[in-house]
Amino acid sequence: MPATILIVDDEIGIRQSLGALLRDEGYEIEAVASGEECLEQIGRRNFDLILLDVWLKKMDGLETLERIQQREGAPMAVMISGHGNIETAVRATKLGAFDFIEKPLSLEKIVLVVRNALDYVRLESENRRLRAELEEKHQILGNSVPMKALRQQIALTAPTNGRVLIYGESGTGKELVARALHASSLREAMPFVEVNCAAIPEELIESEMFGHRKGSFTGASEDKIGKFLKADGGTLFLDEVGDMSLKTQSKVLRVLEEQRVEPLGSNTPVTVDVRVVAATNKKLEEEIGRNAFREDLFYRLNVIPFYVPALRDRVEDIPILAAHFLRAFCEEYGKKQKEFSSPAVDVLLSYPWPGNVRELKNLVERLVIICPSPRIEPHHLPPEIFRGASKSPQKPYESLQEARSAYEREFVLRKLEENRWNMTKAAQALGLERSHLYRKMRTLGIAPARE
Repeated sequence: MPATILIVDDEIGIRQSLGALLRDEGYEIEAVASGEECLEQIGRRNFDLILLDVWLKKMDGLETLERIQQREGAPMAVMISGHGNIETAVRATKLGAFDFIEKPLSLEKIVLVVRNALDYVRLESENRRLRAELEEKHQILGNSVPMKALRQQIALTAPTNGRVLIYGESGTGKELVARALHASSLREAMPFVEVNCAAIPEELIESEMFGHRKGSFTGASEDKIGKFLKADGGTLFLDEVGDMSLKTQSKVLRVLEEQRVEPLGSNTPVTVDVRVVAATNKKLEEEIGRNAFREDLFYRLNVIPFYVPALRDRVEDIPILAAHFLRAFCEEYGKKQKEFSSPAVDVLLSYPWPGNVRELKNLVERLVIICPSPRIEPHHLPPEIFRGASKSPQKPYESLQEARSAYEREFVLRKLEENRWNMTKAAQALGLERSHLYRKMRTLGIAPARE
């Protein structure tokens, strides 16, 4: 779609010549003679760019520009003047004009300025789109009390430089919390650098963290910038910090105390400004008792402790997360949107999720890829979900009939799963006629394997 440009000038010759020139360049052009008409036009439709004359009758160009900027989603403006001066140009720039062009107009300059202005508009639009995608990707979902408290803690802590230690089981989303802290901090525009302390070999972790100079050890064929320097001005996320060796811990402690990094093979320390956010799935107090973690480093990192709850401790968030992942993966793989049936959601709620949110996300991705149905039923779920399902109810039942139905449904589902949804074998295992089993499944809200 061609970019749309509005020309605002009280000289008909200027409107016609500019309009013809820019149409030849492939733009869609409209032209008006006054500031009042300009405001009326932008109220009717969206423009990518406005070429606005400063000297207009009644409402001049600067007043028009000021009123344009008061509107939400105001278009970019380039000012044109035959009597320009530095003061006018400065005021126009402060009001938000992209550029200021003096008459007589150079057609080559007009084309260049318009092209640059539209490139800037496209870049801003792309940045907003990417930022929105990033915010959605790193959104912390859940309406449970622990997640509401966690989001509130992030909002209070993010604008500070206080070090944060995030506790939680594997797969709970500790990195997501770290990224949310960075995205809401004053360091948002600076780098977010992650170090997985458990994934880097012991002999390489110091080089990864602090960098090295060429020739400092065997295999160091060139200089390397360490993670601390890469994160300068931003946030360094030390994931699984409990797996860091004692030797590396002492060096990290020194960096935190001095805010200086000394690359391997160098005697010249480099000053860094880094906010450190660490995470662990271990109980560091127990690691300290085993002399596996430095107590002084613990107190350096544990300025503001965070706790990310396990998924089984916030079961009311499971349907929200499952629906979110389902939408995201359907879009990613170009599939039609799917949904979980109520019985399938009940099964998800009864499973303890030892792998937490990561396990749920992986399951949903698998279902999007292999499930042909737009509606995901219990028989589409993998066997391990049924084997691990809790035998105790997630909520108290209000009547004996409700409790009996819940147990009966769970028992029938388990027998179906044990017999791979072979209706004949499952009916035999339950001591029922095949037709009776179908009726029982309809009563209990269990969908058959073939719809």
